[in-house]
Amino acid sequence: MDEILPCTDLNTIHEHYANGYIRYEPALTSKNHCTRCGNATLHLFASYHCFRCKQTCTYCRSCVTMGRVSSCAVYAIGSSLTAPPVQNHTLGWTGTLSPAQERAARFLTNALNSNKKECLIWAVCGAGKTEMLFEAILESLKKNYRVLIATPRSDVVRELEPRIRQAFPKTSIAALYGGSEDRYKNAHITISTTHQLLRFHHAFDFTIIDEVDAFPYDSDPKLRYAVRRAAKPDTLTAYVTATPDQTMQNIAASQKLPAIKVPRRYHGHPLPVPEYRWAAGWRKKAVKGKVPCNLEHWLETVLGERKQVFLFVPSIRILTLVLPYLQEKFPETDGVYSEDDQRAEKVLTFREGKTRLLLTTTILERGVTVKGVQVGVLGADDHVFTESALVQIAGRAGRSPDEPTGDVIFFHDGKTRAMVKAKNQILMMNRVEVIK
Repeated sequence: MDEILPCTDLNTIHEHYANGYIRYEPALTSKNHCTRCGNATLHLFASYHCFRCKQTCTYCRSCVTMGRVSSCAVYAIGSSLTAPPVQNHTLGWTGTLSPAQERAARFLTNALNSNKKECLIWAVCGAGKTEMLFEAILESLKKNYRVLIATPRSDVVRELEPRIRQAFPKTSIAALYGGSEDRYKNAHITISTTHQLLRFHHAFDFTIIDEVDAFPYDSDPKLRYAVRRAAKPDTLTAYVTATPDQTMQNIAASQKLPAIKVPRRYHGHPLPVPEYRWAAGWRKKAVKGKVPCNLEHWLETVLGERKQVFLFVPSIRILTLVLPYLQEKFPETDGVYSEDDQRAEKVLTFREGKTRLLLTTTILERGVTVKGVQVGVLGADDHVFTESALVQIAGRAGRSPDEPTGDVIFFHDGKTRAMVKAKNQILMMNRVEVIK
């Protein structure tokens, strides 16, 4: 209620309640359950002296970044029947799908029309997943459905928004992430971070979760709760990823989860296979503000050819330690990480080719596409680089049909199981036959 009061008044809200457009629910139940995020873990609740009710109030710490939810607060939950005005939806994309993409598009459309509840599209990085969704999205729009494309990271929302707008030029579209101006927009297509879905209740007729295995969605129960709560009951949720976790792979293999595999990129070329390069003592060098000699030599070679480079590092600390040295060696260098206030601007500068070398944490392992980029991982043996993270990182290279190859170098101080499994997964996908 506190969130909408600045936009309206209590009389208007109660009039909507009296006419059945909204209903009231307690923000916290008596059994310490948060209505917004589903949290029921005792240590994630705290108490304070409340200015509003003049008593000691309990609040949920799990979703406090979305605004404090206290035991005296009330939720105003809108009707799920409200849909945006009918529009003449058209598909503006005029490209041609590859045979593998076409099979996946048909699979998703059939799942939508057959009243399935869940399905999985397992498509390699660069397979053209977004284009595979267009047919099913258009089918939904013609039924006046509200479509949700959810993803764990704001970078991916920013990447998807212009592409979806271009594909559906006559359709109302909202993009939701921290600081977005579309917060209260009632649109036919909503592209949102999973965090923002905590604001919705049974609002969407067709839900697509892009990169379902990505942090923080994979490790935060409240985000999975938010997605389930945002979708209308008995509607289709489609999981789309290049790296489903082992549990999802097993459920798909048992045929309990309808699934399709897209093992080829849209341009038909195989995935670049990672190369291991030993970088003994890279941590000690990083502490001194240096990088391994073989990494520096590789950077001299590829940057000398006027190519761009993503250099992934395991932590913000490592990034800040080695960035000054690399900026001195290679002037067109920058660094970006999750808390960086200029993150979006730096990524845009890299896309435009004004930055040649971009150091980054795993925050850019997904969703960012740059033509002809070369990829290096400093400290690939660090625990933060899981199998899925390394597969996604390798997937940044070779995405353009004009430059379908590229370096993917894992600089390490001892191979890990994650490194080996990531390389084996890429080799496996390269061997899979494409059924036409």
